[in-house]
Amino acid sequence: MKEKEEDWSLVIEPKSSLFDLQLKEVWRYRDLLQMFVTRDFIAVYKQTILGPIWFFLQPLFTTITFTIVFGNIAGISTGGVPPLLFYMAGITCWNYFAACLTATSNTFVGNANIFGKVYFPRVITPLAIVVSNMLKFGVQFVLFLLLLSYYIFTGADVQPNAYLLLVPLLVVLMAIIAMGFGMLISAMTTRYRDLQFLIGFGVQLAMYASTVIYPVSGIPEKYKTFIMANPMSSIIEVFRFAFLSSGSFQWMYVIYPTVFAVVIFILGMIVFNKVEKTFLDTV
Repeated sequence: MKEKEEDWSLVIEPKSSLFDLQLKEVWRYRDLLQMFVTRDFIAVYKQTILGPIWFFLQPLFTTITFTIVFGNIAGISTGGVPPLLFYMAGITCWNYFAACLTATSNTFVGNANIFGKVYFPRVITPLAIVVSNMLKFGVQFVLFLLLLSYYIFTGADVQPNAYLLLVPLLVVLMAIIAMGFGMLISAMTTRYRDLQFLIGFGVQLAMYASTVIYPVSGIPEKYKTFIMANPMSSIIEVFRFAFLSSGSFQWMYVIYPTVFAVVIFILGMIVFNKVEKTFLDTV
């Protein structure tokens, strides 16, 4: 007599493709994603005295420091924009990108214990990092808007324009680029732990090789190609132009980081999915 087939509530099968976003699985585990987002957002400052106020203090202190060092001491031009506003715009964008990249790059090593005990789509972990940091970006973005409102009220020569419609796209591009790079580096750190020590240093160097500190117009021509090869340079320049009408706008500043984001995300996803199958043997 033929045995009756059992009805399983969950069937775990190996991936058939390296480029598998597991969207259905992510949706099924959306409660876990929400829990990870809440954990990442709250746990960072849970036992601190000032708590969430650090979300405001960090970019504010950094902006003031940049204004003093690069604006007053070094005398780097901000293209006619009030230095506080100029640096705040760049720092708001860069903080989000850097936080996502740094945290995502530690996905496998930092979560090895969880990955080895229970099944869930591994891509949820970097996705949760990107979403939770987007909430932090929102807090710092509000601070930037308050500062912008103050300067507009006092008659400063800054004026938001129609390119504000591109801002949501810019945020998504920063998230995708950071997540793609982070998954790629995370996969590599399972074998080469040195990358964990280099990532913070590398992110800091990349900031100086972007338009966080100086406008595109202030870059010497012989270095401009190198600086603009950093996709964050284009994103920050468009962000500033949209809110401050400062600098220049070219559609290439949108097209290039978009293409870059797609390529690095696909590459990161392929490597991430490949390493996911065997990383517990090497971590």
